[in-house]
Amino acid sequence: MLKITFGLVSTFLLLYWNGMNLQHHEGQEVKKAVTKIDSLPNATSWPAELDVTPFAGANLTPSPACLAVAATGEVYVGVDMIGSLGKDPGKGSIVRLVDSNNDGKVDQNTTFAKVDDPRGIISMGDQVFVLHTTFANGKASGMDLVVFEDKNHDGVADGPSNPLIQGISNPTFLQSRGTDHSTNGIRMGIDGWIYIAVGDFGFHEAVDRSGKKLTQLGGGIVRVRPDGTEMEVYTHGMRNIYDVAIDPYMNIFTRDNTNDGGGWNIRFSNQIQSGEYGYPVLFKNFTEEIIPALIDLGGGSGTGSLFLDDPTWPAKYNRVPMMADWGRSQVYVHRVTADGPTFKQNEEEFIKLAQITDLDVDASGRMYLAAWDGAGYSGNPGKGFVVRAVPKGWQYKAFKDVKKSSVKELEALLKSESAVQRLAAQQELLARSPKEAAKASWTIAANKSLPLYIRAAGIFTYGQAAGKEGIANLVKLTDDSDVREFALRTLADRKPNLDKVPTEPFMKGMKDASPRVQIAASIGLGRLGRIEAAPALLAVKVPSSFVSPEKGTEGPHATPNSAIVPPHIAVRSLVAIHAVDACVKAIGTENSTIALWALRYMHDPKAVSGLIAAYGQAKDEALKKQILTTLGRLYKEEAPYDGSWWWSTRPDTHGPYYKAIAWESSDAIKTFLIGEWNKADASGKKFYAELNGRQRMGIDEFGGEDIVVEKQELKIDLSKIQNKKGQIGENSIEDVMLAIAKIEGNPALGKTLFTKQGCVACHSITKNGPLKGPYMGQIGSIMNREQIAESILKPNASISQGFASVLITTKDEKSYMGFVSEESAEKLVLRDITGAVYTFKMSDVTSRKEMENSMMPPGLANELSYEEFASLVTFLSQQKK
Repeated sequence: MLKITFGLVSTFLLLYWNGMNLQHHEGQEVKKAVTKIDSLPNATSWPAELDVTPFAGANLTPSPACLAVAATGEVYVGVDMIGSLGKDPGKGSIVRLVDSNNDGKVDQNTTFAKVDDPRGIISMGDQVFVLHTTFANGKASGMDLVVFEDKNHDGVADGPSNPLIQGISNPTFLQSRGTDHSTNGIRMGIDGWIYIAVGDFGFHEAVDRSGKKLTQLGGGIVRVRPDGTEMEVYTHGMRNIYDVAIDPYMNIFTRDNTNDGGGWNIRFSNQIQSGEYGYPVLFKNFTEEIIPALIDLGGGSGTGSLFLDDPTWPAKYNRVPMMADWGRSQVYVHRVTADGPTFKQNEEEFIKLAQITDLDVDASGRMYLAAWDGAGYSGNPGKGFVVRAVPKGWQYKAFKDVKKSSVKELEALLKSESAVQRLAAQQELLARSPKEAAKASWTIAANKSLPLYIRAAGIFTYGQAAGKEGIANLVKLTDDSDVREFALRTLADRKPNLDKVPTEPFMKGMKDASPRVQIAASIGLGRLGRIEAAPALLAVKVPSSFVSPEKGTEGPHATPNSAIVPPHIAVRSLVAIHAVDACVKAIGTENSTIALWALRYMHDPKAVSGLIAAYGQAKDEALKKQILTTLGRLYKEEAPYDGSWWWSTRPDTHGPYYKAIAWESSDAIKTFLIGEWNKADASGKKFYAELNGRQRMGIDEFGGEDIVVEKQELKIDLSKIQNKKGQIGENSIEDVMLAIAKIEGNPALGKTLFTKQGCVACHSITKNGPLKGPYMGQIGSIMNREQIAESILKPNASISQGFASVLITTKDEKSYMGFVSEESAEKLVLRDITGAVYTFKMSDVTSRKEMENSMMPPGLANELSYEEFASLVTFLSQQKK
């Protein structure tokens, strides 16, 4: 069986089929040629309604990790030569690109600012917001959200940045791993908040400009005001989201990354404020408690996101979330349709681009997309590009600098069909005069003849401009059924204003016919924090789908379930207002299920004593078991997160906690449960054993608990790994790359493996002998160790159109798949994955189709140990003949 055969097919087929004589080229010259040839085919697959053209190459935008486009068209690209696993500072920048004559090509470029590991950018007026890694004494010290200014518009930041949030990622794992699970993209909504995609490194004691500190275990969305205040968690329980897409009504969509090897694939989800999405501890065995994703899409790696809302684009590609997938080299559009308080979706392929990282659009409708293009895990100065996409027949129409616009002109722009124009006008209005902004936006908000998305923009703008002074008007708008949802959202949006916001509009909203209004009201009641809201929240009905998965089964974590959203949000709000007494009182009533659900998260002695008392009064055996289950859940709690640990790429997903610890009522719970266990018969004791195992209580008397060893962050011990087999298959690609970077490897062993594993069947390392497939005798002069390893581990990562494996069909209706090792006008020679060679007359070939995937399936190196794999890679890296 071939083990390491076709991981480098694309690179070497490239060299063969362009007639390169490898022995006459230096390594750098070959790299440039490969870059030029490899990039263009990957930028040629797009819908017929669009024109996609090269905009900037690796000479200007190597390793582009993110980009943002100003309303007026300037493109800001985050060059990240550290990459996801690199460790050395001083290799990042924000590059500003200008197409001054609007012909689709860069005319001017400047280095706007020097920053390390830029992961998110927003350009708004004179300000450029950037999320990036910080370094101190040569080591990563965290990640900051900062803002630069360029008041003279010369394309260079006026001075150092001003921090808005400091420490919004984990420095320990930024140092040991790099930024692969760090905090990522940023995007501003029409509500004026900056939304931040947080990976599951999480963060400990991030600090905003008001001095507020925030800690988050795991991934999700955090938001902050543009001045760096009011930082708060928006959603939680994601893995490694890279960006968010935000529509005109403040619906937010994400494409989450995979859980390496653990069965969790790409998930497209609707992010609902205060929602819990469960990664990693709830969305396998406790899926009844989470908001599930809208779909599981299989393997991939989600990156940049954009909700396109621009009138110059074809209707079929407008007003849709667009999600980039680095792993699939593809942008997707999702056709979202309303499903109660959330959505259903259908995914469609949109633009294909080599390892796409990000996309954004300006106020004239020009879209720009950045491609990593095989730059590896630590960046590459010869890889990466940016393309421009516009609809066919598109004509450039300049967007007037909003600073030169009158208030009336800005008010007109706030009614634009372009989301970019609306946001630019809004932010300029707010920057000038809140009083004028409030007057202009109220005119729009109150005008019932305007389209709903424009009225929503008016309401969100008015809330920001008027502050507490606008509460009365917003309350009036809650009587308008068309905009009630947005009025409620705006009333509860800013916590400094909440003391003046009345409760009554939200209580009425809980009984509204619209599930979207109900959700807005429920979220608002949680934010108001008033205990009188508890009865309304407890009255929300729980659907029959609120059922725990059977033991040994995986819950539906990526199946749309709109019915679970209202009680889920109600529970989050009950927890937010700490409605312990109300929930205890509701046990045994018609609202018992939602009350017990909420009590699972209330680690309060009053909750424990109330549950025990309710158990003593309960007559129904099913209710008694529900109370025992809730007590079992409260027996432990999640350890406070101090930033010293992370669950790695393959966490323990059993749940309900990752690092469970006892708390002040643990002894009382244990005493009570053991007392009841002693009274139980054999059947009853089985219930306690199952409860002990499911909740991982660790009560030895009960039994039923599987022995679990907590997954630790990878540590390389060279003395222990040399003879361990199968480490490549047991660990994530990132872990493998980190490991072999520390292992020199034995080239002699690598040479043996190259032969033993069957690589020689299709690859030569000497110039003599029969012509085979991709020649590996000079691989070391073309690719470094990291690139070689990545090509083996991810055989499809850099397959380009025209250089993939080929499917041949002949006159006798037989099909053959392989790579072309020789071709002329008269004959074609094909070599398949077994090493078999087939020679065809060209006249006998009826069809020839180039496949997008490598013939080598992923995982053929899985049996190797770190030492063996490092040895093979080292051997290949030394081939420079």
